[in-house]
Amino acid sequence: MNQWILPDYVEDILPDEAVYLESLRRSILDLYHSNGYLYVVPPMLEYIESLNSNGQDMDLDTFKVVDQLSGRLMGVRADITPQVARIDAHLIHNEEVTRLSYAGSVLRTKPASFLQSREPFQIGAELYGYKGIEADIEIQMLLVETLKIIGIQNAVFDFNHLDIFMTLIQSSGINREKLNDLYEAMQKKDKSEVISITKPFNKKNREALIQLVSLYGDEKILKEAEKILPQDKLIKNALQFLNQMNKVLKQSNIKISYDLSDIRGYQYHNGLVFSVYADKCYSPIALGGRYDNIGASFGRNRPATGFTMDLKNIVTLFPNSKKAKGILAPQGNKDGLDVAIKNLRQKGEIVVVDLFGNMKTIQNNCDRILIKDIGKAWKVKTV
Repeated sequence: MNQWILPDYVEDILPDEAVYLESLRRSILDLYHSNGYLYVVPPMLEYIESLNSNGQDMDLDTFKVVDQLSGRLMGVRADITPQVARIDAHLIHNEEVTRLSYAGSVLRTKPASFLQSREPFQIGAELYGYKGIEADIEIQMLLVETLKIIGIQNAVFDFNHLDIFMTLIQSSGINREKLNDLYEAMQKKDKSEVISITKPFNKKNREALIQLVSLYGDEKILKEAEKILPQDKLIKNALQFLNQMNKVLKQSNIKISYDLSDIRGYQYHNGLVFSVYADKCYSPIALGGRYDNIGASFGRNRPATGFTMDLKNIVTLFPNSKKAKGILAPQGNKDGLDVAIKNLRQKGEIVVVDLFGNMKTIQNNCDRILIKDIGKAWKVKTV
């Protein structure tokens, strides 16, 4: 076996994509900074109890190692959100609204899909300490601005509210294994499997869960759900919340859909959850929602809402159509050449010195050359 072959679903990022990824990272973090989101950089390694505070699914995604200093089990982070929750709970530790942002690689034991990496590059923003709908709307607006920076048009925001599903299973006594089976059936919209799994449920809740599989589409779904779902207070409040979000976001010309059977992250999230889709994309380009209980394992339960994106996936799906071209310059420092090169670089130009001395503009993506004109000044010429 060749020693240089990388593991499955792990890859290098080559120059063009690496430059584009870094450019997006800087621009997006600048956006978050201008909106008051403080940048944090959590470590790649933490004790396993801290990293896996979100449940069994995260535990299965986490690579584990033994700390040679303490003998304790550690993990390579598979998600940055729990780390940011820990930072909010124990390092910042105030009672005010806290806005945090982050960007960095995570490592997972398996890819989210067969076309995605096991080493995503996560970037995201989170708002702690405010439970009202205004926080959720702020997060949605920030995500809209993020998509504009990337150049993604016609994105669709797909919403659900987990209080609906959680209320319907609350009194069922369903065990962990069956709950996972129900989750899989809901995600696949497999009505026959949902019917089979929910046989022990009471009639009203069972019929409602079966109906959830078909409750997806535009805002008309919300009115239909009001008619056919149980008249439970939590369910009514959840549908009212989605209607409020719908009213506000429509004013910003955001395309919205609803899927009341999408219970992705039910162990992780509570309340509002959402996925963002774009044309010709095989999976969501952004995920987010409420996770008010995430701080409980750190001893400080605070309202929280936010979103995350995989920039590595974004760069693959939406390649940069405008690649920066450079200027090829001759070697030497004679006649003010070094000053001319320095001035161009200070203006933001890419200047590549021709080490071979043949001034072939095809190399290093250069489309211009630096030459001396008749007046003995250095000029940039397009070739």
